[in-house]
Amino acid sequence: MKKLLILTLTFAVVCLSLFGLVACNGASDDVIRLNEVTHSVFYAPLYVAINEGYFDEYGIKIELTNGGGADKSMTAVLSNQADVALLGPESAVYINLQGSDNYPVVFGQLTQRDGAFLIGRKPVNIFRWSDLAGSEIIGGRKGGMPAMSLEHALLKNGLKKGVDLTLNYDVQFDLITAAFEGGTGDYCTMFEPAASQYEQAGKGYILAGVGEEAGDIPYTCFAATKKYLDGHREKLTDFMRAINKGIRFVLDSDPEKVADALQASFPTTDRNLLIKSVQSYKKIDAYAADPMMKEESFDRMLTILMEAGSIDKKVEFSDIIDNSIAKKVLSEG
Repeated sequence: MKKLLILTLTFAVVCLSLFGLVACNGASDDVIRLNEVTHSVFYAPLYVAINEGYFDEYGIKIELTNGGGADKSMTAVLSNQADVALLGPESAVYINLQGSDNYPVVFGQLTQRDGAFLIGRKPVNIFRWSDLAGSEIIGGRKGGMPAMSLEHALLKNGLKKGVDLTLNYDVQFDLITAAFEGGTGDYCTMFEPAASQYEQAGKGYILAGVGEEAGDIPYTCFAATKKYLDGHREKLTDFMRAINKGIRFVLDSDPEKVADALQASFPTTDRNLLIKSVQSYKKIDAYAADPMMKEESFDRMLTILMEAGSIDKKVEFSDIIDNSIAKKVLSEG
């Protein structure tokens, strides 16, 4: 629980320092301040909902900010810098285990597999996870879902951190690419379109999808504090109606059409790279078929958290997951 305590204390210090500045600065009635953990094609349904005008249909304006890591995105929600966070649900688990009265509640799921791809410095004709023995991999923040999902994939292949290889947890999530390019580690993980851009530049090579190896996990979800959820339930229902339309668009459209709908959110990314990114995520079945989280998937995530030593007891599904909004949206057809 030491890691859990450190994470919670970090949240508390930042929240207290910011409280006086932001406590009274809530969003207006038609705005939802959304903090995303990172900016990636992995979250295509969100950007489609923005660019195709789905939020506009419900009179909602999205103010999008980038957290650069789940810990920072959760801090934004807890300190009232954001109304909703798009992040890994493990962050809500950590806070709930500390007994907070205004704990974060997950009310919708967006992705169902890890969206990171393993990047190596040299091309490999046939990649085997066993090839990673003896190497150093930049794994992301300790206790974060990217690092734990990677560790789970490694364990499935008989590779244990600290024994068979080294997992480097010292590099901040949004600085991984820069650190790898600077010479740190033998391998790292990147999300799309960064992975394809890096490969196209000849700086590294995509070897495998972590999500394909790690399996189904409720990887990225929408969360808000219990207080915000209780006070803005209809607004968040409209929010999820727009998100569900985005999900359907991404799943039902070809990669070219999806890429065109994403272009406004990635103005400096070549269209062909966007198409490749969408193809990669569809290939590993990254996008959730609907926004309602399954309890068995949640339990699997908790097992991975315990496997990584991030928690030492489980939380009840109903304590932090509220499927009522997603269920209502899906019932409307």
